[in-house]
Amino acid sequence: MYLPKHFEETRVEVLHALIHAYPFGTLVTLTAGGLDANHIPFEVDSDPRPFGTLRGHVARANPVWREAAPDAEALVIFQGPDTYISPRWYPTKTETGKVVPTWNYVVVHAHGAPRFIDDRAWLRAFVEKLTDRHEARRPEPWKVTDAPADYIDKQVGAIIGLEIPIARLIGKWKVSQNRPPQDRAGVVAGLLQEAPHSAAALADWVRRSKSE
Repeated sequence: MYLPKHFEETRVEVLHALIHAYPFGTLVTLTAGGLDANHIPFEVDSDPRPFGTLRGHVARANPVWREAAPDAEALVIFQGPDTYISPRWYPTKTETGKVVPTWNYVVVHAHGAPRFIDDRAWLRAFVEKLTDRHEARRPEPWKVTDAPADYIDKQVGAIIGLEIPIARLIGKWKVSQNRPPQDRAGVVAGLLQEAPHSAAALADWVRRSKSE
């Protein structure tokens, strides 16, 4: 990934926070037929340090767990908010006219060798953890135990676990750090007027980021 220094984010806790907030990752693996991509939700664990571990699961019918090259690193991409940035939002437009559109975004790349897990106890515990997290804010959270035991046992048998100890963790926060303060303020104002949730979320990233 092309990564100018002023867009680089290296704080592990910040990178983990983005994964936690946007857990639906793109898993890219190398197979005999070339690169393969799968899209699955992940959990991130801070251990072992410094970068932690990713965990997820795929359908047993998905060939990725048999076809991923055993000695090759996988890449998991976590995409945060992103949106078009209009040069009309820059106050410097009226001063020089030397402005162009761009695209702001926040992204994390996690690299590591995947390990696939065919263990019912591990899978049951992981599915319960994943479900409990995503149900936690609901007024009446659904639990795995709400379904018949034999049905859940059958569903657990239809998946394979995935664990990736993270060897490299790379963050790119392209949120107008290369613009002067007045342009950054213009970007925040413009994004907040756009209304879509992703635009408002990105305005917050721009507001909190540091200038170049």
